[in-house]
Amino acid sequence: MLAYFLHDLSPFIYEFRPGMGLRWYGLAYVCSFLIGGWMYRWLARGGYTDMPEEQVSDFITWSAVFGVMIGGRLGWAIFYGGRGVWEDPLSVFRVWDGGMASHGGILGMILFTYYWSWKKGVSWTSIGDSLVVVAPVGLFLVRLANFVNGELYGRATTVMWAVLFPQELGMNEPGLREIREDPAVRERLREILVARHPSQIYEAILEGLVLLGVLWWMRVKCRVPRGVITGTFFILYAVLRIIGECFRVPDPAWSALGLSAGQFLSTFMVLIGVSFWVGAWRRPEYERVFRVGGEI
Repeated sequence: MLAYFLHDLSPFIYEFRPGMGLRWYGLAYVCSFLIGGWMYRWLARGGYTDMPEEQVSDFITWSAVFGVMIGGRLGWAIFYGGRGVWEDPLSVFRVWDGGMASHGGILGMILFTYYWSWKKGVSWTSIGDSLVVVAPVGLFLVRLANFVNGELYGRATTVMWAVLFPQELGMNEPGLREIREDPAVRERLREILVARHPSQIYEAILEGLVLLGVLWWMRVKCRVPRGVITGTFFILYAVLRIIGECFRVPDPAWSALGLSAGQFLSTFMVLIGVSFWVGAWRRPEYERVFRVGGEI
């Protein structure tokens, strides 16, 4: 029998007291904004976006607050909160209990980018094209944090890299994690737990590394009209998310046409992506770096 990895990672970098401390999940968001901001400034300096370099820090900061945080939280409440949100509306504000939806965060960033472009008088699709290029950094880091937390785990499998997640038994609560350190308990867990796909790692690779590689190459090497890269992000993210969800335990509160919640919502992102493509090619505009003689 394969000795599957028994997930025993702590969600805390440092725990002040049971259930409260510095979490890897929070660090993932902070690093996402810092790295994404640095990459965006590089693109602005090279003429790959309509936004001046000196505005990038403010843009990233406010898009993080209004786009990712508020959009992601409201997206979770709408798409995944279910009856619990209606029965206890104040739960939307208890962010420490967890609950963020990537689809909500993405839609929130679209709306905030539109507002920013209107306020600053810059091209919406230009700044959006660079934003979606750096966004996969956040998707990659947050998916890794999901793995550390032991949440959003995968379906049962027998592959040699499968993982045993005690979280499926609710053993990630304060106090219970200490119980898992008992050798006898660990041995018993190995007997009763189901080996599962580390779907968080799959999604980190697909939605993070693969998406980042394709979009970065398009941004710096391909002469395409403004809006094409944004459209590509929506379509490619949707396809990769649908693939990744095939290995993940679906949310029990959703079922539409045999699709999980993530897959169902992703189908609408394809339509959004196509609309960006159509709009981009109907009235093509190009970034500064691609305008002189049409050379790359």
